[in-house]
Order: sequence, then C-alpha cells, then structure tokens
Amino acid sequence: MEKLVFNTEIKASKEKIWKVLWDDETYRKWTSAFCEGSYAESNWNEGDKIYFLGPGGTGMNSLIEIKIPNEYMAFKHLGEIKDFKEVPPNEETEKWSGSMETYRLTQKGDVVDLHVEVDVIEKHIDYFKEAFPKAVELIKELSEKENKERELTT
Repeated sequence: MEKLVFNTEIKASKEKIWKVLWDDETYRKWTSAFCEGSYAESNWNEGDKIYFLGPGGTGMNSLIEIKIPNEYMAFKHLGEIKDFKEVPPNEETEKWSGSMETYRLTQKGDVVDLHVEVDVIEKHIDYFKEAFPKAVELIKELSEKENKERELTT
C-alpha cells in the first residue's frame, strides 16, 4: 500500500473549511471529483461507522477513528458495500481493509493548510493521483467562495 499526500493553502477559516468538508451539501460537491453522485451516511461521531456511497449503492464502510472538530478527521476503511449492504470480507477487501484516510487543518498566518493523506493499493494509485487533486481544488474553491463574494460586495 502507498500513502498519497495532498496539500493546499486555503484563504478561509478552519471552521468554514471543516463545514465544506463534512456538511452534506458541500461534501457531495467536492466528492463528485471521485464519482458523480457520491455521498456519505453517518452521524459524524468519533468511533461510529460511516458509509461512503455512490448513487448505485456501492462504496465502502469505514470507522471515524479520530475526530477533532475544525482540526482533524481520520477514517479507517473496513470493507466494501454493494446494493447498500456491507459485503463480508473477501480477498480483494483484505488488501485494503484497515487503510487510513486523514484530513488535517493547520492555521498558517492568514491561510489554513489542508493536508490530506490516503492509503491506496497499487491498482487505484493512478486514479487517486488524478482525482484527489481535483477534489482538493474543489474544497479550496468552495471554502474561498464566500470570502470572494464578501470582497466583491464591500
């Protein structure tokens, strides 16, 4: 497994970026970089399950391992979902079960550094190297959008 790392500086508050990352409406917008119609089902509490789903009921189930509001979120990916149901572990899921995906927000002067790390198996590396930068750019655009609109009206 390989760890991919993505960073960007965002001119917005940590609270605003956190909201863009995890509120349903904006989550659906930035995760469209991976699959149009992607969404998550969760109560977003540390220690609870989260289901990352596509419109056809496929995806993966994970655990919210660590949640520090406005600072850090860590997902531990557990298994696959088909037809909106968890699939028992199999040879394919064993290859990536336990992989991590983390999001860290760090204040650096008047910008916030968004630092994303994701563990990826070899057959998905090219896909994520292409899709994740698009997703990170969407997070940046959505987070900075309100600030730009405010600047135009003042």
